Parts: sequence; C-alpha cells; structure tokens
Amino acid sequence: MFNGYYGSTSESSDSDVPPNGTLAKTMDLNYLLLDSHTVQKHLEDVCAHSRPDTIDTMLLNHNAIMTLPPVIERFQHLRVLDISNNRLTAIPEFVARLPLHTLIAKNNLIDDDGFPKSFESSVHLKVLNVSGNRLSHFPEQLLPIVTLEYLYMGSNHLVELPKDINRLIRLKFLCLGGNHLSDVPVTLGQLDNMKALNLSDNALEGLPQSIANLKHLKSLMLHKNRLRTLPIEIISLKCLSELSLRDNPLVVRFVSDMTHNPPSLLELSARTVKINNVPYGERDLPYNLIEYLASAHHCVNPKCKGVFFDDRVEHIKFVDFCGKYRIPLLQYLCSSKCIVNHSNAHGDSTDSNMMRKVLLG
Repeated sequence: MFNGYYGSTSESSDSDVPPNGTLAKTMDLNYLLLDSHTVQKHLEDVCAHSRPDTIDTMLLNHNAIMTLPPVIERFQHLRVLDISNNRLTAIPEFVARLPLHTLIAKNNLIDDDGFPKSFESSVHLKVLNVSGNRLSHFPEQLLPIVTLEYLYMGSNHLVELPKDINRLIRLKFLCLGGNHLSDVPVTLGQLDNMKALNLSDNALEGLPQSIANLKHLKSLMLHKNRLRTLPIEIISLKCLSELSLRDNPLVVRFVSDMTHNPPSLLELSARTVKINNVPYGERDLPYNLIEYLASAHHCVNPKCKGVFFDDRVEHIKFVDFCGKYRIPLLQYLCSSKCIVNHSNAHGDSTDSNMMRKVLLG
C-alpha cells in the first residue's frame, strides 16, 4: 500500500479558496510508482470520504500511470495538476475542462493524437509543460488559450510552428529547445510580452528580423543550431541580458560585414578642429557650424582620442555578463581602424578572437 498525503497548503489566495471557505489542499501522490488502477481507487476513496472540492493541487508525477483516471474530473477546483514522468500516451478530454492554471505533463509518451481536441474551456491556464513527449506538430488547439504565459515544448519532434502563434498574446516564456525546427515564423516577433525564448538544439539556419521587435526579451537561447548569421537588428534589444550562441557555424563576418562609409569633408574638417583644439568663436564661424562642432562625440575606444559627428562606425562587441554569458553591445567608433586591436577592459584578445570564443565556446 502507499501513504498518500493531502493537507492544507501554506499559501492560499482568495481566488483559490472553495466556495465553502475551506482552505485549499494539496494531494501528493508522487514518486510512489502507482499504476492507473491504484490511483483511481484511491481518488474514489477520497471522493467518498472527503471533499474533492477542497483539493486545488494534485501531484501524480513519477508513477507508472498509463491512462489518467477519469475520477480526476470530479475534482472541480483543481488549479495545479502534475502528471509528469509517467507512461501517458494521451491527455484526456476532461483535463481541458478542469479550471487549471498549471498543467505539467512532461516526460510522457504523448503524441499528436494525444491532445484534447479543444481547450476552449481552459480560460485560466497560464502554465503548460509538455516537454519530453512525442509531438511532431504544434497543437493548433493551444492557440485559443490567450491566458497562456509559460509554454514548455522542448525535447519533442516539432518540425514547424504555426504562423498564427502570435495569437498567444500573453506568452512570456517559450521553450522549444531540442526539436527539429528549421525556421520560425515572422509572427513570432509579434509576441510583445516575450521575456525568454529558447530555440536551442534545433536546425535553424537563420532568424527573422522581427525577433528584434521583442522589446522585453531578456533571454535568447540559440545554441546548437546551424546559424551562419544573425539579424543585425538583434542589437536593438536593450533588455537582452542572456544570449547563448555556442555550437553554431557563425563567422566573424557578423561583425566585419558592417558597412563603413567614409566620413564627409565637413566631418573630417570638424574632427580636425576638435582633435587639435583649434580655437574658434562667433567671429570665426557661422552659428550652425558652431552648433555642429558642439555636437561632437568621443570615440569609445580608450586608445583613441578621436571624435565623430554624423559619420560613425557601428561595431558589435561581445562582453561578459555575470561571468557566464556574453552579450552583444553596440559601440560607436570614429573609424573602422579602431576595431583593430581594440582590447576589452582586461586587455584580452582582439575582437576576432573574442568572437571565436563566443561562437564556438
């Protein structure tokens, strides 16, 4: 036999309290290697001798369940259901009718035919984890769940994403690592609330420029793909603090291919005046030129004393973040010559060597 536990949770918000005012409880039946029949019998006993409407969390992970017991449908106040690490081949239709805000079904045997036909009743679902299953197509029935904020679908067999994935307007975290994606739709860049995107360990050869529209993106995992280039627009992601690029055939061309236009005669003249501290005043120059000279910017290269005005060199430098990640930083230099032997703060290697570390490390 087994010792199943369910007791009062330490935290229960007003929204989690059943109508009768009883504190919500957690039923913990995980790590017991229970089969479907045993779980069914136990839950029937709970319904017969207790109150299923007081249970808001049910933990059935790490068991030997092959078919989810239908008696679970009687627990009509469930908010969290964890059925991960079992032998399930399908998520029954009744699960989509429960008032869940978290459904964890990772590491099972669920394939494309094992999803409920409709999630239209799932008006509260915020977290869905179906990683480590056998899905080869993105379930279209997930798209109407506009409440979804965290979607984990890593380690499946997905070959493409639907073009209307932008319907998941509240999505903050999307994990698609360990699939077979060769590209992602442009509409992925319309998920305005996205903060973390994991596309690692796929077959991506490029990314759409629309990725740069994810203005709140903090983490972008792209390692173990076939990327040979990245959209330059990615540098505009000011919130990006974590970028993983290892194990991609990216080349240093990502930096060196930026066009360096020669400065204008006005630019060169103004630089000469500023660098050599040539004196000037209102009697010497018209007001518009004095204003122009006042707009000088100093080159960020600490070894260079140059300045620039309108013409500058945009340069990407990868810098350490928390000692673990390297992120792209857009720098403005006065000349392309400043890129050569432009060491970092610790006097390490040139940018080409830094790039090699970033892309291959």
